[in-house]
Amino acid sequence: MKIWALAATLAFAWLANPAAAAGDPAAGQAKAAVCAACHGADGKAIQPSYPNLAGQHAAYIAKQLTDYRDGNRVNALMSGQAANLTDEDIQDLAAYYAAMPKHENIAAEENLTLGEDIYRGGITSAGIAACGACHGPAGEGNPYAAWPVISGQDAQYTSDQLKYFRSEERANDPNAMMRGVAKRMTDAEIDAVSNYIAGLHATAE
Repeated sequence: MKIWALAATLAFAWLANPAAAAGDPAAGQAKAAVCAACHGADGKAIQPSYPNLAGQHAAYIAKQLTDYRDGNRVNALMSGQAANLTDEDIQDLAAYYAAMPKHENIAAEENLTLGEDIYRGGITSAGIAACGACHGPAGEGNPYAAWPVISGQDAQYTSDQLKYFRSEERANDPNAMMRGVAKRMTDAEIDAVSNYIAGLHATAE
């Protein structure tokens, strides 16, 4: 399926389910105490292998928590944490983190040019489209399609997720979109674009 067609399909599905963003941030705050141990009280992860959640789209957070709960995404820690969450809990947590101000990050200089080339222009030789085609020029994603905010995310987390998609250890991407991309990327390309994404806020102006 073409990227634009999938985006339209996902957007329609989101609009048909307005509860996807109907959580209560205040209720989510009370439920998020245990989450802070890994994701920080301010939504900034305590180590680079964990995701920053502050400012992430509610629809995306809700999808990931639901996938962890239902076994569509597996992680030894998160699967256990999500196992007993109700749909209401998930929506409240998603609303809480979505309402937080997003954190910025800094990219290293080492492979920044390669990372920018991949993000903005794709990898023509491998038939890979620009990352910005779905995630936007500033990495802000698409809340209606539940595509995540990725700018400012720690490079290690982004790199890990791309490699999990490549190995199919992670397989909860609609229509295998991310798996199809990651399978055609080398470690060096993944690490470079992950580094660029970490500091994208500073380069998208």
